[in-house]
Amino acid sequence: MRRYLGLKRIFLPWLRRDTTQNESSPLIPKASSAKEDDEEHDNVTPESRQVGPDNRQDDSRVLVSNQPHYRYSFTDYFLKYFLFLCNLVFTVLGLVVLGLGMWGLISKESFAQEKIGSIGTDPMLILVSLGFVLTLLCLSGCLGALRENCSLLKLFSATVLALITAQVLAGIVAYSLQGQVGSYLRSGMLAAMVHYQDDLDLRFIADEIQTNLQCCGADNYRDWELNIYYNCSAPGVLACGVPATCCVDPLENGTVWNSQCGLGAQLLDEFSAQSVIFLGGCLGGMSRWIEQHEGLIGTVGIVVLGVQILTLFISTRLLESIHWHKMYM
Repeated sequence: MRRYLGLKRIFLPWLRRDTTQNESSPLIPKASSAKEDDEEHDNVTPESRQVGPDNRQDDSRVLVSNQPHYRYSFTDYFLKYFLFLCNLVFTVLGLVVLGLGMWGLISKESFAQEKIGSIGTDPMLILVSLGFVLTLLCLSGCLGALRENCSLLKLFSATVLALITAQVLAGIVAYSLQGQVGSYLRSGMLAAMVHYQDDLDLRFIADEIQTNLQCCGADNYRDWELNIYYNCSAPGVLACGVPATCCVDPLENGTVWNSQCGLGAQLLDEFSAQSVIFLGGCLGGMSRWIEQHEGLIGTVGIVVLGVQILTLFISTRLLESIHWHKMYM
């Protein structure tokens, strides 16, 4: 029996022993305890050894080794690069719009000395301003997301929030003034007709409206008398005429554009003129087009607003992640 117990002590080392110290056991410190004491001693910083006036350690001192470490999640990385790619695409789009606006100003020689005074009313300036703002805004969001720059992301978020607010207010104002839309359209159409020969942009807009809606003038074809070149008292060959885009068939033999098909059209009575030009004005056609496509216009507006709100949410979430990551680095 004694030999069995001896074998048990020798050959069965995996059996659990009672290593607790009691009054009869020698007071030999355990190796593991000494090692743990050394680790605790190493983790204590000089700041943590400071003792307060009540002979207690200051618990407000947080040990660096005990601070939690914040790591980016897969969602954080996805939002970061999704925001970067979206802003990169819209930055390129903004540069394209800016380039088109500058090309329009240069091609019309709007920077010439005799035209520089009226450059403020040039419609191409709208494209330049829109392209510049879009490029600057999306570039700040793109770089802010890529470089994790909180200042750029805050600027981007604040600007997007301001745009959302402005669009909501504009939608409310447009809805409240929908009864006056017709008068605004009429004023704009008449202004385009008056400056038809002087402004290439207004000419392009008027021609596109008359061609696509198959109309002529604001209320009828005789409105072109407001233009100094198409007025019947004008000395040129265009007197009492209308632009070629008012013609029913402005192409000769289906291939050649006849720019003089509308000459003398205002001298004709309505019965004779209806075979040559469109008699109806464009205001009715524009009003009908808006009524037919108001659902599409509203859907596009809601989608654009939703994308902006989503972008604001992503940038805010990314800002929060960057803040926590820098705090626990």
